[in-house]
Amino acid sequence: MPAPAAGTGSSASAVLRRQRLRESAARTYARSFPIVPVRASGMTVEGADGRRYLDCLSGAGTLALGHNHPVVLAAIRRTLDSGAPLHLLDLATAEKDDFTTALFESLPPAFADGARVHFCGPAGTDAVEAALKLMQTATGRSGALAFTGAYHGMTAGSLALTGNVAVKEPLPGGGEVVRLPYPYGYRCPFGVGGEAGAELSATYVERLLDDPAGGVVPPAAMVLEAVQGEGGVVPAPDDWLRAMRRITAERRIPLIVDEVQTGVGRTGAMWAVEHSGIVPDAMVLSKAIGGSLPLAVVVYREEYDGWRPGAHTGTFRGNTLAMAAGAATLRHVAANGLAERAAVVGDRMVERLRALAGELPAIGDVRGRGLMIGVELVDPAAEPDACGARPAAPELAVRVREACLARGLIVELGGRHDAVLRLLPPLTITDEQAAAVLDRLADAIAAAAA
Repeated sequence: MPAPAAGTGSSASAVLRRQRLRESAARTYARSFPIVPVRASGMTVEGADGRRYLDCLSGAGTLALGHNHPVVLAAIRRTLDSGAPLHLLDLATAEKDDFTTALFESLPPAFADGARVHFCGPAGTDAVEAALKLMQTATGRSGALAFTGAYHGMTAGSLALTGNVAVKEPLPGGGEVVRLPYPYGYRCPFGVGGEAGAELSATYVERLLDDPAGGVVPPAAMVLEAVQGEGGVVPAPDDWLRAMRRITAERRIPLIVDEVQTGVGRTGAMWAVEHSGIVPDAMVLSKAIGGSLPLAVVVYREEYDGWRPGAHTGTFRGNTLAMAAGAATLRHVAANGLAERAAVVGDRMVERLRALAGELPAIGDVRGRGLMIGVELVDPAAEPDACGARPAAPELAVRVREACLARGLIVELGGRHDAVLRLLPPLTITDEQAAAVLDRLADAIAAAAA
């Protein structure tokens, strides 16, 4: 690590102190990473004290190309220099037209053909709200089907769909949401794990929806993630996803897939639905589609386009810079095969992490898809359950995160009890950087466990 630059440490301390005094108690990442970033490039973040870090958080998956990628910066500079208006509500612009073209070119053809796009407020949760409202309008129904472990955002409707109780506790019911079991092999809700657990989940969903005494009123939509991110990096089996598509289609229940974190090559395909081949009724997109700037959209089948003018609007739906940066990002990922690269590098990282689990018993499970990887930490001294899973070790996970930061690695936590180390490096990660991430992570786990 470079030595701290003269005079910067005290100013960084002052910034952190003022942040603690003036920001709300709800701040999160600032608590986990008490650093003041001043420069960033690719996967590297430099703090005010001169220390450099490998960033495996990537803006919670927003930075598909890493920090300040030349393609993104060029698109932003080009737009600024052109004199284009930066804010135009939802008026037609060349930048919006180009972004929409790039987006539709990136989508699975069977979904893109005849699809419509709605530009939402700037965050993924806005797009989730819009998608749910769209389907409520189209079906005349109000309820929804959602899953254990789900995370869909922090606004009221999105929170109702979210599974994490901790962020929902102060709120009233939040609407009629039926919670269904998501297939989670390591901590199977049915206590069997593996393919059998996923099959039981599908059977349960189908029989519950068909049970006239099951208590489920016909819903406006089913909302799911192909890989749960905040829920602990839990990939849904492809067969299970195909079963959900069949079940919803047969019962005329619109299927909304939340691709906010999984999209733009993150899972080893441009969009996570491509692994299973399912064609949803709507996809919710945000994070990486804005090329690091705020942007969120819903893309849906045109038969659901029943809104009247102004039925769902918002001030910040015309972020010109985000559209320019997003179009450049989508095209760069496609032209350079970065989704395929994510699949290859992700497989290598998972393979090494699973080998590491044989040396470090605190690693209970390693899972993921592409460059969306989770390492679940457990208490190795505790008795395993029926599926062989030991109790989560959240205190250990906090120590590992701190040990990673001390070694120049930014890694965040998620999952049940916040005991899952989540790796979301940019798709541009090099082989050398991937090796450095795994070396530092292994050393941090060993040190923290000891």
